[in-house]
Amino acid sequence: MSTQAFDPRSGSLIERALFNHRAIVVLLCALVTLLLGWQATRLQLNASFEKTIPTSHSYIQNYLAHQAELSGLGNAVRIAVARPEGSIYDAKYLDTLRRLSDEVFLLPGVDRARMKSLWTPTTRWVGVTEDGLEGGPVIPDGFDGSPPKLQQLAANVARSGEIGQTVARDAKSSVIFVPLLARDAEGQAIDYARLSGQLDALRATYEAEGVTVHITGFAKIVGDLIDGVKAVLVFFAIAVAIATAMVFWYTHCVRSTLLVVTASLIAVVWQLGLLPLLGYALDPYSILVPFLVFAIGMSHGAQKMNGIMQDVGRGVDKLVAARFTFRRLFLAGLTALLADAVGFAVLLVIDIQVIRELATAASIGVAVLIFTNLILLPILLSYTGVSASAAARSLRSEQADAAGADKHPMWAFLDRFTRRPWASVAVAVGLLMGVGGFVASTQLKIGDLDPGAPELRADSRYNRDVAFMNAAYGAGSDVLAVMVKTPEGQCSAYETLNKIDALEWELRQIDGVENTNTLALLNRRVLSGLNEGNPRWYEFLPNQDMLNTVTASAPRGLYNDACGLLTVYVYLRDHKADTLSRVVDHVEAFARVNNTADTQFLLAAGSAGIEAATNIVVKDAWRTMLLMVYSAVVLLCFITFRSWRAVVVAVLPLVVTSFLAEALMVALGMGVKVATLPVIALGVGIGVDYALYILSITLAQLREGKSLSDAYYRALLFTGKVVMLTGVTLAIGVITWVASPIKFQADMGLLLAFMFLWNMLGALLLVPALAHFLLKPKAVAPDLVVEAFGAQPAVR
Repeated sequence: MSTQAFDPRSGSLIERALFNHRAIVVLLCALVTLLLGWQATRLQLNASFEKTIPTSHSYIQNYLAHQAELSGLGNAVRIAVARPEGSIYDAKYLDTLRRLSDEVFLLPGVDRARMKSLWTPTTRWVGVTEDGLEGGPVIPDGFDGSPPKLQQLAANVARSGEIGQTVARDAKSSVIFVPLLARDAEGQAIDYARLSGQLDALRATYEAEGVTVHITGFAKIVGDLIDGVKAVLVFFAIAVAIATAMVFWYTHCVRSTLLVVTASLIAVVWQLGLLPLLGYALDPYSILVPFLVFAIGMSHGAQKMNGIMQDVGRGVDKLVAARFTFRRLFLAGLTALLADAVGFAVLLVIDIQVIRELATAASIGVAVLIFTNLILLPILLSYTGVSASAAARSLRSEQADAAGADKHPMWAFLDRFTRRPWASVAVAVGLLMGVGGFVASTQLKIGDLDPGAPELRADSRYNRDVAFMNAAYGAGSDVLAVMVKTPEGQCSAYETLNKIDALEWELRQIDGVENTNTLALLNRRVLSGLNEGNPRWYEFLPNQDMLNTVTASAPRGLYNDACGLLTVYVYLRDHKADTLSRVVDHVEAFARVNNTADTQFLLAAGSAGIEAATNIVVKDAWRTMLLMVYSAVVLLCFITFRSWRAVVVAVLPLVVTSFLAEALMVALGMGVKVATLPVIALGVGIGVDYALYILSITLAQLREGKSLSDAYYRALLFTGKVVMLTGVTLAIGVITWVASPIKFQADMGLLLAFMFLWNMLGALLLVPALAHFLLKPKAVAPDLVVEAFGAQPAVR
């Protein structure tokens, strides 16, 4: 059809407004791209500790309410300075430790009042002498590194209770404990990339003096993740190159390939430019969102390009071909993109700011795809068209079929699934896989399943440092703190301390608990010390006068200045989900029995306590999130098709893939957490794209009276090839992530590749099989595409 024979007044109002004013649309898009491209240069990459925690959860509310009274139980860094040969009782080592401690003290964002090392005055010892209880700073007055002073230091350390905390059990290293503030002295949020770089610079400087330095903590994890962003950018470039090569291999048309890639990259530019305008920044968890936007854009762009290419091959003018393709596929594409957006938007139900920002960034990216890939790309192709050879090649299968030639072996094989025997087998196998996946998914855990930082490789420098800390100090940096609230001035009451003593004893029996520390334990130690260390006196006596005396000289980390808040420190072997659940469940059960109007046991502070709260929030939101995203997808499909049968055909393959993906997570040892949760929601949103494109064409053919076999075969020729192309292309693009130094990126790559392939197979195999049992021409609703966008030529 030529442009002269085409009525430009045909089509919907939207189509006429866009295609009758193409130049204006292209100019506006170019201006927006330039503006947002400039804005994208202002985008910052950073992270915030507060954004990674569920601030509305009761545990975190308790922690935040008493944060000022707790000693470094939130965001902190631990720096272990080890002497490879010999013990720490060496003048040169101690001088190195002093200078490093002084430099760390001056770093921006350090809570200097609560920082602790052997050289800080808050590190003290208490001992029993002939004159009674005595104490003082661990580093003795007038310390000059001489042998007598070193001997005195060793004695002070032994009496301080710091072995296993500040000093390693083998006395070959000591820790500088560095709690961090939310903002530095200038009121700016901590720049974790800069802080991590400063710590690495200090490490390099002091390791040159003969010590080894091991650093753990949230700030170092984020810093290492940000360093790994360079690798993320490399893998992004590889994915773009693979997608470009695969599309060109399919089309053999340079101009259309470049336009599809360009439109998808423009969407990424728009997304990155909108983020700083809205006050957002990228963090290590959302850095992968731009690729996901690009991947979704390539999927939809390839469909538009393929439709135009086939119409041009039939002799239709490029402008008319673009308008016909817009009519046929805009509604299916819009529905698919809305499903993608919903897949991300439902993450907003999770009260963790970093996930909400990821959801917002991804939703923005998907929203701009409506303009760049559903509107701008067809308009650009209406100007450039496609090469004649590519257009002719796109119709070879259709022309061969019209000439009576045998079907292509691949299409002939897929067409068999529209018939009873093959459809029955496909549905039965799909149901068995779905049931098997569901059974396996019941074993899926919430939270981290490995020690250290699971976001990084097990052999990364950070996780080697964690392993050193665990081995040298008998307990890792995973601390769960229980806050015990009492009336002011009553923290030393016998009834309260007796309950704490009982809780402490019970916690020590739990697998995963390495050690504990409380004011009650200090009373036992002091009583034993006052009686020449006799273990028979290691008791908790009902003597209020003695409890008051010990409390008066106890470190303030065990209770606050107003004597209205006590802290139970629980040092854990790791922060695995099972470990946290055991401890939290026990403390909650103890609190239900022992809480009174005056004494309340509150969870939770410390790194492990915060992670336990995060796990609870993720667990509560996980199934709710999936229910919401499936409900939204079902609603969108029903609006599009107006047939519950078509909805079942489109959605059931997604359910099977979701169960199989969760089973894969179990097999790979992944837990549901901040890093993996978005992938689960994404799999549903992106997965429905394939089914929507194939099903929309199949239904249009059924409405014309064709058999299911003919209708599905036409859908394969028109959109099925591109579904297969995009599924394989995107899977290859993301599977390269397994080589990333960032483990959660590698995990996401595996899950996404699996979902891309299985959703593609579900659309190609299960959709026709289910359609055989559910879709009949008389059961198909009126053609919404025609109703919404005007008359159009059938897909021949």
